[in-house]
Amino acid sequence: MLDLIVIGAGLSGMLAAHTAARAGARVAIVSKGLGALHWSAGTIDALGYFPDEKTPVSSPLAALPMLAPNHPYTLCDAPAAWREFAALTHACGLPYAGANADANLWLPSPAGAARPTWLAPRAQLAGDLARAEPMLIVGVRGMRDFFPELIAENLRKQNHAARAAFVPLEVITARHDSNSVQLAHALDDPARQLKLARELKKIVQRGERIGLPAILGLDNHPNAFQTLEAETGAAIFEIPTLPPSVPGIRLNDALRRELHRLGVRVDVNMDVRGFHADGARIAFVESETSGQPLKHRAEKFLLATGGILGGGIQSDPTGKTWEAVFDLPLTIAPNRGDWFRARFFDPAGHPIFRGGVAVNRVFQPVNAHGAPVYANLWAAGGVLAHADPILERSLEGVAIATGVAAGKFASQA
Repeated sequence: MLDLIVIGAGLSGMLAAHTAARAGARVAIVSKGLGALHWSAGTIDALGYFPDEKTPVSSPLAALPMLAPNHPYTLCDAPAAWREFAALTHACGLPYAGANADANLWLPSPAGAARPTWLAPRAQLAGDLARAEPMLIVGVRGMRDFFPELIAENLRKQNHAARAAFVPLEVITARHDSNSVQLAHALDDPARQLKLARELKKIVQRGERIGLPAILGLDNHPNAFQTLEAETGAAIFEIPTLPPSVPGIRLNDALRRELHRLGVRVDVNMDVRGFHADGARIAFVESETSGQPLKHRAEKFLLATGGILGGGIQSDPTGKTWEAVFDLPLTIAPNRGDWFRARFFDPAGHPIFRGGVAVNRVFQPVNAHGAPVYANLWAAGGVLAHADPILERSLEGVAIATGVAAGKFASQA
């Protein structure tokens, strides 16, 4: 029998499974889908803004002690988990880094806004807006959902030197309707990398750094990035596009390869919707099939299904909310009128997004009296209460920190 089943294949679930497997546990992941990495920028946001404010955070490490006592970060050693993640990505051949030891990076968004992030893949680092070099934002004519002129204009409005240019689509592919993933696959080809580099050399000016849509290879990304920098003689940086996210897919694939190396089985299309408990212990969970539900048995279980936006917490028009797998107690107010503030874009966010599953200091879900609901259940990631990771710009940071912590506690129990 397995030692641990992790429910959810997002960043928190994969880091929890990786941590437990490294500790010697026999681990499997069951999940309805692939998590949110395919929709993310591929960066690691630790803390970009203080909760309930719009005050930017320059140093997440310095800001951690200022968070509310029940914030998920207060339950674990988040900086140590982030360091473990950085070491893991280096070992996977997809290195992540930050500006320096204690400061957020500020990188251009797909609209040219400045976005705070703690760690970024190497291919995005040269976009740091603290750097002085002017930027050449290059689009691919005919590419959907990337607008270099808009990006450059908005960067100039923020007092950054930037201009826009285009290269022909035919440099990369003969297809006239390609999304970002298809273009990235095309740029796995060394010949196409060289063709793109030649076009960039025609338009880049001395001293400029080149910002490109995040399409610089998928399976052969390191080579594509190195080739373009070497051939152009300029610093290159990727700007994330609208989903699907090529940097997110790269990270997902790298982590999946590492899990496979550790012997962790990942089963997707397994929508876990039921369970059976023997007293205070969960015996198995069930996933839906066309016939009888499929039972998944293990000694221990770890919930990493996400929150309201991830589908781990469900609601209906009557105001009822419930945790989707184990029907765990939630901190969400029972009155639907208390879920939202009057203004849609209220700077303090909406209370419902801070609701979720409360856990103790070893990440076991607890009831209203603080007692563990089940002796062999842990939880991590977006399903946890007392944080609004999207408002705080802490989504990936919370996923990594709590995933590593919950994986450690589950493997040691």
